[in-house]
Amino acid sequence: MSDRSLRGMRLGAQSMETEAGVEPAPRQRVEYRCEDGEQVFVMFAAEAEIPPTWTSKTGKEAILVNGEKPVDSNDKPVRTHWDMLLERRSVDELEQILEDRLNKLRESRGEKVSAKK
Repeated sequence: MSDRSLRGMRLGAQSMETEAGVEPAPRQRVEYRCEDGEQVFVMFAAEAEIPPTWTSKTGKEAILVNGEKPVDSNDKPVRTHWDMLLERRSVDELEQILEDRLNKLRESRGEKVSAKK
């Protein structure tokens, strides 16, 4: 074998292309502000549709500065699994079903079963 060693490089770790002549897409910086005065700056593409609200890193809702106020929609509130369950059963029925299932589980484990109501 030759005196020279072959050198390789990590696949996918480095690009062989240079950034010469590459133009980034036009962007715009948009400012949002929370009720407590916290400022949030977000970069969007120049042709992107700007949302009226943005959630900050702290989890607060920020409103677009110099933009239209978001319109409160009259949509129905989201129904959770608990809401749908309460439409079919009362709390007393659910407690009784839970007690029955716990007793059945305890019986299968060989534990003492509590008295029924």
